[in-house]
Amino acid sequence: MKQFAFSVEQRDRVRDRILEMARADVRIVAGAVVGSQALGSGDRWSDLDLTFGLADGVTAAAVLKDWTRMLAEEFSAIHLFDLPHMGTLYRVFLLPGTLQVDVSFTPGAEFGPLGPKFKLLFGSAVERAFATPASARHRFGLAAHEAPRVRYSIERERMAEAAYLIGDLRNEAMDLACLRLGLPARYGRGHDRLPADFRAAGERALVRSLDRDELLRALGEAIELLLAESSAAPDIQAEIEPMLRGLMEKGWPGPAG
Repeated sequence: MKQFAFSVEQRDRVRDRILEMARADVRIVAGAVVGSQALGSGDRWSDLDLTFGLADGVTAAAVLKDWTRMLAEEFSAIHLFDLPHMGTLYRVFLLPGTLQVDVSFTPGAEFGPLGPKFKLLFGSAVERAFATPASARHRFGLAAHEAPRVRYSIERERMAEAAYLIGDLRNEAMDLACLRLGLPARYGRGHDRLPADFRAAGERALVRSLDRDELLRALGEAIELLLAESSAAPDIQAEIEPMLRGLMEKGWPGPAG
Protein backbone atom coordinates (compact mmCIF):
# COMPACT_ATOMS: atom_id res chain seq x y z
CA MET A 1 0.00 0.00 0.00
CA LYS A 2 1.39 3.38 -1.00
CA GLN A 3 2.00 5.97 1.68
CA PHE A 4 0.74 9.32 0.44
CA ALA A 5 1.07 11.39 3.63
CA PHE A 6 3.43 10.96 6.54
CA SER A 7 2.13 10.27 10.04
CA VAL A 8 3.10 11.98 13.27
CA GLU A 9 4.44 8.62 14.43
CA GLN A 10 6.69 8.43 11.36
CA ARG A 11 7.98 11.93 11.99
CA ASP A 12 8.69 11.14 15.64
CA ARG A 13 10.47 7.93 14.69
CA VAL A 14 12.71 9.76 12.21
CA ARG A 15 13.41 12.51 14.75
CA ASP A 16 14.39 10.01 17.44
CA ARG A 17 16.67 8.13 15.06
CA ILE A 18 18.45 11.28 13.88
CA LEU A 19 18.99 12.38 17.46
CA GLU A 20 20.33 8.92 18.27
CA MET A 21 22.74 9.22 15.34
CA ALA A 22 23.86 12.64 16.54
CA ARG A 23 24.49 11.58 20.13
CA ALA A 24 26.50 8.57 18.94
CA ASP A 25 28.59 10.62 16.48
CA VAL A 26 31.71 11.99 18.18
CA ARG A 27 31.84 14.71 15.52
CA ILE A 28 28.62 16.23 16.94
CA VAL A 29 28.85 18.26 20.17
CA ALA A 30 25.39 19.85 20.39
CA GLY A 31 21.91 19.56 18.96
CA ALA A 32 18.67 21.51 18.88
CA VAL A 33 15.24 21.51 17.30
CA VAL A 34 14.31 24.67 15.41
CA GLY A 35 11.19 25.95 13.72
CA SER A 36 7.61 25.61 14.91
CA GLN A 37 8.23 22.45 16.92
CA ALA A 38 10.83 24.22 19.04
CA LEU A 39 8.02 26.28 20.59
CA GLY A 40 5.47 23.49 20.61
CA SER A 41 3.40 25.28 17.99
CA GLY A 42 3.74 22.69 15.26
CA ASP A 43 0.86 20.60 13.99
CA ARG A 44 0.20 17.35 12.20
CA TRP A 45 1.74 18.76 8.99
CA SER A 46 4.88 20.33 10.46
CA ASP A 47 8.19 19.21 9.00
CA LEU A 48 11.26 18.16 10.98
CA ASP A 49 14.02 20.71 11.46
CA LEU A 50 17.11 19.76 13.49
CA THR A 51 20.41 21.58 13.82
CA PHE A 52 23.75 20.43 15.20
CA GLY A 53 27.04 21.85 16.39
CA LEU A 54 30.28 20.34 15.10
CA ALA A 55 33.44 19.48 17.00
CA ASP A 56 36.59 21.44 16.21
CA GLY A 57 38.10 20.53 12.87
CA VAL A 58 35.02 18.68 11.61
CA THR A 59 33.36 19.77 8.37
CA ALA A 60 29.65 19.61 7.62
CA ALA A 61 30.43 17.97 4.29
CA ALA A 62 32.13 15.03 5.99
CA VAL A 63 29.23 14.41 8.37
CA LEU A 64 26.61 14.86 5.66
CA LYS A 65 28.31 12.32 3.42
CA ASP A 66 27.77 9.64 6.08
CA TRP A 67 24.38 10.86 7.26
CA THR A 68 22.96 11.10 3.75
CA ARG A 69 23.88 7.48 3.10
CA MET A 70 22.37 6.31 6.41
CA LEU A 71 19.14 8.25 5.95
CA ALA A 72 18.78 6.92 2.42
CA GLU A 73 19.31 3.34 3.60
CA GLU A 74 17.04 3.52 6.65
CA PHE A 75 14.28 5.87 5.47
CA SER A 76 14.61 6.08 1.68
CA ALA A 77 15.44 9.75 2.14
CA ILE A 78 15.97 11.77 -1.05
CA HIS A 79 18.53 14.59 -0.91
CA LEU A 80 16.79 17.64 -2.42
CA PHE A 81 19.25 20.52 -2.02
CA ASP A 82 21.84 22.21 0.18
CA LEU A 83 21.72 25.79 1.43
CA PRO A 84 24.79 27.47 2.94
CA HIS A 85 24.04 30.43 5.21
CA MET A 86 26.74 32.23 7.17
CA GLY A 87 28.68 29.41 8.87
CA THR A 88 25.86 26.89 8.63
CA LEU A 89 25.16 24.28 5.96
CA TYR A 90 21.56 23.08 5.58
CA ARG A 91 20.56 19.89 3.78
CA VAL A 92 16.93 19.21 2.95
CA PHE A 93 15.58 15.68 2.53
CA LEU A 94 12.23 14.35 1.37
CA LEU A 95 11.05 11.04 2.82
CA PRO A 96 8.17 8.75 1.86
CA GLY A 97 4.86 10.35 2.70
CA THR A 98 6.43 13.70 1.68
CA LEU A 99 7.93 14.22 5.11
CA GLN A 100 10.47 17.04 4.80
CA VAL A 101 13.51 16.73 7.05
CA ASP A 102 15.98 19.60 7.34
CA VAL A 103 19.31 19.02 9.09
CA SER A 104 21.95 21.69 9.47
CA PHE A 105 25.46 21.86 10.84
CA THR A 106 27.43 24.74 12.34
CA PRO A 107 30.91 24.85 13.91
CA GLY A 108 30.46 24.31 17.64
CA ALA A 109 32.03 27.67 18.53
CA GLU A 110 29.28 29.40 16.49
CA PHE A 111 26.38 27.09 17.32
CA GLY A 112 23.39 28.96 18.74
CA PRO A 113 19.98 30.43 17.93
CA LEU A 114 19.44 32.92 15.12
CA GLY A 115 15.84 33.45 16.22
CA PRO A 116 13.42 32.55 19.00
CA LYS A 117 12.42 29.18 17.53
CA PHE A 118 15.34 27.23 18.98
CA LYS A 119 15.25 24.54 21.67
CA LEU A 120 18.57 23.07 22.82
CA LEU A 121 18.41 19.29 23.23
CA PHE A 122 21.99 18.48 24.22
CA GLY A 123 25.38 20.16 24.43
CA SER A 124 25.70 23.92 24.71
CA ALA A 125 24.93 26.94 22.55
CA VAL A 126 26.43 30.40 22.27
CA GLU A 127 24.45 33.62 22.17
CA ARG A 128 24.05 34.99 18.66
CA ALA A 129 22.44 38.15 17.39
CA PHE A 130 19.04 37.47 15.87
CA ALA A 131 18.59 38.40 12.26
CA THR A 132 16.75 41.70 11.88
CA PRO A 133 13.71 41.39 9.60
CA ALA A 134 13.20 43.96 6.87
CA SER A 135 11.16 46.95 7.99
CA ALA A 136 7.67 47.65 6.68
CA ARG A 137 9.09 50.78 5.01
CA HIS A 138 11.67 48.73 3.16
CA ARG A 139 9.14 46.13 2.08
CA PHE A 140 6.70 48.78 0.87
CA GLY A 141 9.47 50.27 -1.28
CA LEU A 142 10.25 46.88 -2.79
CA ALA A 143 6.59 46.29 -3.60
CA ALA A 144 6.19 49.76 -5.13
CA HIS A 145 9.16 48.92 -7.32
CA GLU A 146 7.26 45.89 -8.68
CA ALA A 147 4.19 47.79 -9.93
CA PRO A 148 5.83 49.62 -12.88
CA ARG A 149 7.67 46.43 -13.83
CA VAL A 150 4.32 44.68 -14.19
CA ARG A 151 3.03 47.35 -16.55
CA TYR A 152 6.23 47.24 -18.59
CA SER A 153 5.90 43.46 -18.89
CA ILE A 154 2.34 43.80 -20.16
CA GLU A 155 3.39 46.38 -22.75
CA ARG A 156 6.22 44.07 -23.85
CA GLU A 157 3.59 41.30 -24.21
CA ARG A 158 5.36 39.18 -21.62
CA MET A 159 2.09 38.06 -20.12
CA ALA A 160 3.33 35.15 -18.02
CA GLU A 161 6.02 37.38 -16.54
CA ALA A 162 3.42 40.03 -15.72
CA ALA A 163 1.21 37.47 -13.98
CA TYR A 164 4.16 36.29 -11.90
CA LEU A 165 5.02 39.85 -10.82
CA ILE A 166 1.40 40.64 -9.95
CA GLY A 167 1.49 37.66 -7.63
CA ASP A 168 4.61 39.05 -5.96
CA LEU A 169 3.02 42.49 -5.62
CA ARG A 170 -0.18 41.07 -4.16
CA ASN A 171 1.66 38.87 -1.66
CA GLU A 172 3.89 41.70 -0.52
CA ALA A 173 0.86 43.94 0.10
CA MET A 174 -0.77 41.20 2.16
CA ASP A 175 2.45 40.64 4.09
CA LEU A 176 2.51 44.35 4.93
CA ALA A 177 -1.00 44.05 6.35
CA CYS A 178 0.21 41.11 8.43
CA LEU A 179 3.10 43.17 9.78
CA ARG A 180 0.73 45.98 10.73
CA LEU A 181 -1.58 43.56 12.56
CA GLY A 182 1.13 41.54 14.27
CA LEU A 183 0.56 38.40 12.17
CA PRO A 184 3.22 36.14 10.60
CA ALA A 185 4.46 37.90 7.49
CA ARG A 186 6.38 35.19 5.62
CA TYR A 187 5.22 32.61 3.08
CA GLY A 188 1.59 33.70 3.44
CA ARG A 189 1.35 32.26 6.95
CA GLY A 190 -0.73 35.14 8.24
CA HIS A 191 -2.87 35.74 5.16
CA ASP A 192 -5.74 33.48 6.26
CA ARG A 193 -6.02 35.46 9.50
CA LEU A 194 -6.35 38.88 7.89
CA PRO A 195 -9.70 40.68 8.14
CA ALA A 196 -12.32 39.40 5.72
CA ASP A 197 -12.44 42.61 3.69
CA PHE A 198 -8.69 42.57 3.13
CA ARG A 199 -8.76 38.89 2.16
CA ALA A 200 -11.51 39.67 -0.33
CA ALA A 201 -9.42 42.49 -1.80
CA GLY A 202 -6.51 40.07 -2.06
CA GLU A 203 -8.69 37.59 -3.90
CA ARG A 204 -9.67 40.26 -6.41
CA ALA A 205 -5.98 40.78 -7.16
CA LEU A 206 -5.52 37.17 -8.24
CA VAL A 207 -4.77 36.70 -11.94
CA ARG A 208 -7.35 34.52 -13.68
CA SER A 209 -5.94 34.46 -17.20
CA LEU A 210 -3.10 35.86 -19.32
CA ASP A 211 -5.45 38.08 -21.29
CA ARG A 212 -4.22 41.68 -21.42
CA ASP A 213 -7.41 43.17 -19.98
CA GLU A 214 -7.39 40.63 -17.14
CA LEU A 215 -3.76 41.38 -16.29
CA LEU A 216 -4.50 45.10 -16.21
CA ARG A 217 -7.52 44.49 -13.99
CA ALA A 218 -5.50 42.37 -11.55
CA LEU A 219 -2.67 44.91 -11.55
CA GLY A 220 -5.09 47.69 -10.63
CA GLU A 221 -6.46 45.62 -7.75
CA ALA A 222 -2.95 44.77 -6.55
CA ILE A 223 -1.93 48.44 -6.64
CA GLU A 224 -4.97 49.41 -4.55
CA LEU A 225 -4.14 46.58 -2.13
CA LEU A 226 -0.63 47.93 -1.75
CA LEU A 227 -1.77 51.54 -1.38
CA ALA A 228 -4.02 50.45 1.48
CA GLU A 229 -0.73 49.88 3.32
CA SER A 230 1.01 53.07 2.18
CA SER A 231 1.12 54.32 5.78
CA ALA A 232 4.15 52.05 6.08
CA ALA A 233 6.03 54.68 4.06
CA PRO A 234 4.78 58.06 5.32
CA ASP A 235 7.78 59.89 3.84
CA ILE A 236 6.73 59.02 0.27
CA GLN A 237 3.03 58.32 0.73
CA ALA A 238 1.75 61.51 -0.89
CA GLU A 239 4.01 61.20 -3.95
CA ILE A 240 3.79 57.45 -4.54
CA GLU A 241 0.00 57.07 -4.56
CA PRO A 242 -0.72 59.18 -7.70
CA MET A 243 2.34 57.76 -9.41
CA LEU A 244 1.23 54.14 -8.95
CA ARG A 245 -2.39 54.90 -9.83
CA GLY A 246 -1.11 56.68 -12.91
CA LEU A 247 0.03 53.31 -14.24
CA MET A 248 -3.65 52.47 -14.72
CA GLU A 249 -4.75 55.76 -16.32
CA LYS A 250 -6.39 55.58 -19.73
CA GLY A 251 -3.89 56.55 -22.38
CA TRP A 252 -0.84 55.48 -20.40
CA PRO A 253 2.08 55.93 -21.18
CA GLY A 254 1.18 59.15 -22.97
CA PRO A 255 2.99 60.81 -25.88
CA ALA A 256 6.36 59.36 -26.85
CA GLY A 257 9.37 61.59 -26.75
